[in-house]
Amino acid sequence: MTCHNCQSLCRRFGKHRNGLQRYRCNQCRKTFTEDHASPLDTMRLPMDKATAILKLMVEGMSIRSIERFTGVHRDTILRLLLLAAEKINAKLRHQFENLVIERIQVDELHCFVMKRERRVAIEDSDEVGEQYTFIGMDADTKLIFAWFTGKRTTSNTINFMRDLYSRTAWGLHPQLTTDGWGPYRLAVDATFRDNVDFAQLQKVYSRLPQSGRQGYAPPRFVEAVSKVVTGNPDRRYVSTSYIERQNLTLRMMSRRFTRLTNAFSKRLKHLKAALTLHFAFYNFCRVHQSLKKTPCMAAGITDHMWAIDELLS
Repeated sequence: MTCHNCQSLCRRFGKHRNGLQRYRCNQCRKTFTEDHASPLDTMRLPMDKATAILKLMVEGMSIRSIERFTGVHRDTILRLLLLAAEKINAKLRHQFENLVIERIQVDELHCFVMKRERRVAIEDSDEVGEQYTFIGMDADTKLIFAWFTGKRTTSNTINFMRDLYSRTAWGLHPQLTTDGWGPYRLAVDATFRDNVDFAQLQKVYSRLPQSGRQGYAPPRFVEAVSKVVTGNPDRRYVSTSYIERQNLTLRMMSRRFTRLTNAFSKRLKHLKAALTLHFAFYNFCRVHQSLKKTPCMAAGITDHMWAIDELLS
């Protein structure tokens, strides 16, 4: 073994704490470890422990619970989350392209970062307060192929719809169903134009009377009114039931979306990374109960169920 600094001969100098052989130069006295490839870049976390942490994360365990369970510091867990999201984005960048989808369902899911919206001050940035995750799903294969996290604004709605449109095959004429959020009309017109059968499903809710149940209670569903916006959609498939069920899956599998807890996100980048990990795990690594296979297998993107380390490789 030769020194990396002066090219002199080296001798063995014990073992590193990660199990790699160490060497010391006979001339310049510098020490170094043998050449090796780290699957997690600069992190010293073993691959098996990293995958175990990510599995706990996608099964709904909070960061501090994972810290107590595994003995790994929460800062290391958060760095692992950001690194995993970066690797997943690089690996799946070209997976969801030219998709042939006949029926698309779109919805947005509410959460907040650091503080509730009513406590956000004027000097706080847009990364603080309520955040909405726009989600696009294939109603047939249950594939989540587009998502976007940010404020519930017209510009973000257009950005999400552009991303969703860019992932579908050229010349496709799908049927699209959204909720009653107004900017969807402008966003769909700016992207799909006339190449879509677009309908909105407006759900009407009613609050419980003051004399009834006290404290927190979800609003009571009254009715759903469908409105055709563009094209000629089949009214049998004007529905957001699948994407609403996916919202429940996300709230159950990601601790950041659990209601009435203090397990909310403290920074927006960690929220986006957790969503990237969740959707990658949902699409590639988790068998859908009704499909008996993963959504990516149903969509023909892959022929086998992935393990988490395949997302990180």
